[in-house]
Amino acid sequence: MAVLKVHGSPISTATQRVLVTIIEKGLEYDLLFVNLAEGEHKREPFISLNPFGQVPAFEDGDLKLFESRAITQYIAHDYASSGTPLISFEKMPVMVNWMEVEAHHFEPVASVLGWELVYKPMFGMTTDAAAVEENEAKLATVLDVYEKRLGQSKYLGGDEFTLADLHHLPYLNCLMGTPTKKIFESRPCVSAWSQDILARPSWAKVLDLQKH
Repeated sequence: MAVLKVHGSPISTATQRVLVTIIEKGLEYDLLFVNLAEGEHKREPFISLNPFGQVPAFEDGDLKLFESRAITQYIAHDYASSGTPLISFEKMPVMVNWMEVEAHHFEPVASVLGWELVYKPMFGMTTDAAAVEENEAKLATVLDVYEKRLGQSKYLGGDEFTLADLHHLPYLNCLMGTPTKKIFESRPCVSAWSQDILARPSWAKVLDLQKH
């Protein structure tokens, strides 16, 4: 079996999504660091791996992929017998439904809040308070739907942890270190789910990569 190659940065949320999937599956991998500050993702040789100039890029032998959710689904399906079963064949429609919810309802709002509350201060930029207020209101509406769902099952896709939950980890972790965490904590089922998935050993290993 070839060692998987991930081209990216451990501070990139999309790269984190791929890394935590690989670690959950217990697979060998090489993280090939792409220096975002130096713009390495916008020029060769990286641009040949991802023509959109965004991390991550992924290689498994001759196969090359560059969208994080496509990569996680490939890993979960192609290495289904390894590590944590991250897909539920029995409840596939429900799992896929909540994967779509994460991509189209959760992340668009969470990414704005992450940019305003975490990354702007990191880069010495001023947070837009109006944008934070607007997107916190949107997030509250989204999480009301999550609260109802998580009152019916332990995880979004059913009773087992799947990609539907895993895909939330990067921005969930990001926001739980900001005042926005109050929106999660005020919803008991969402709060319990958040604490549960953030406590996974695989996620701790991803966070540890940021220290090196």
